[in-house]
Amino acid sequence: MRFFLPLTGIFVVAGARLFAEGFDRPVPQAQSATAEFWYALACLMLILSMVAVQWLVSRR
Repeated sequence: MRFFLPLTGIFVVAGARLFAEGFDRPVPQAQSATAEFWYALACLMLILSMVAVQWLVSRR
C-alpha cells in the first residue's frame, strides 16, 4: 500500500502533462469612446471628491 500512493501520484501528474494545453495569452481589446468618456468622468469626480474632503478637513 505504501508504494501504491506515490505511483498513483506520478501517473496523475504525467497524465495531466500529456493532456494539458498551452497557455494562450489574451489579446487586449481597444477601448471604445463611451468607455473613455465614463473613465474621464470618473477621474474628474474622484478629483472633485478629494478636493471636497480636503476642504472639509481644513475647516476643522
